[in-house]
Amino acid sequence: MNPRAEASPPTTDARSIAQAVHEHITDAVKAPDLIRLDGNVVLARFETMKVYAALGAVRSLLGRGRIVPGQTLIDGSSGIYALALAMACHRYGLRCHIVASTTVDSVMRAQLEILGATVDQMPPSQSLLLDQERRVRHVRRLLAGRPDFHWMRQYHDAVHYEGYRECAELLSGALPEGPVTVVGAVGTGASTGGLAQALRAAGRTVRLVGVQPFGSVTFGSEQFNDPEAIIAGIGSSIPFRNVRHELYDTVHWLDFRHAMAGAVGLLRQHAVFAGLSAGGAHLVASWEAARHPGHLHLVLGADTGHRYAERVFSRHAEARDMAALRPLPIGSLAELRPPWSVMEWAKRAAPPGARCSDEGAAASASAVELTS
Repeated sequence: MNPRAEASPPTTDARSIAQAVHEHITDAVKAPDLIRLDGNVVLARFETMKVYAALGAVRSLLGRGRIVPGQTLIDGSSGIYALALAMACHRYGLRCHIVASTTVDSVMRAQLEILGATVDQMPPSQSLLLDQERRVRHVRRLLAGRPDFHWMRQYHDAVHYEGYRECAELLSGALPEGPVTVVGAVGTGASTGGLAQALRAAGRTVRLVGVQPFGSVTFGSEQFNDPEAIIAGIGSSIPFRNVRHELYDTVHWLDFRHAMAGAVGLLRQHAVFAGLSAGGAHLVASWEAARHPGHLHLVLGADTGHRYAERVFSRHAEARDMAALRPLPIGSLAELRPPWSVMEWAKRAAPPGARCSDEGAAASASAVELTS
């Protein structure tokens, strides 16, 4: 018998069912499931967290008249933001054009096309940087010929922060009052940064812990190379304006094997099938919560584990025991070392390589995280 099972299922009346009926799929998939992993650790498990970014941005742009119904929205992506944007366009009567990474699989492409998006996919490449550069060049070529297209620029346009105010209200209402430590992948900066900023603005004390892969320029680990780094949504090979470094209190850098241990551990211990970035956040939060037992820790599980089925979960026998893993505490980026390091960032400014000039933002606006 499952010790977590209830003696009898909860009853549901007609009113609660009616309240759960949504007008569009985006309302259903954006809401997270809140799952207690431990006494002071709660997981917010999303089907796709980027729906908040896409919906918030599209609503704001429509409200301000920067876009109009029927217009085409364009951006580069490897799938997760692309799907969120395509669903937002479907909801609000907009057209969608995606310049897709070579890593976009046939399942994701079929979803995008059925939703009405047109997809230009980059050819196979051994270099993620080359894949990014091809997408940037292609987007700019399209914009030159179609000035009526609106470039969403999810990595640089702060409009993507706006949707996370709604997410913060939902989470704040569901969690007990008091301080909270938010643990999640940095990625574009809009999810962790937007959520923490909204919670702080509402008066809650928030400690923000960001998770990064080795090889990401965002928090100064670009000198390292992790050959297995497929950690989508955590880091970037180019600067992103939407990453606001001064929002982060602590940063953890993980290699692929450690993120894999967290993802497999999350499924094995809690029956939660979530993505690799969620696995990294789970590992980090477990270590952080043990050091701060009196503090509530909120783990962001930004997507499901389906796109990692072959490269991560089918290799579950290789996964290391989370309990045996420990980070290297460092005091400066000069001390940074794989496979897992942690540093009190203390809301300091961006490292030199992550500073985004206006020219750099324009040149890289459609590029994506390492493989996300």
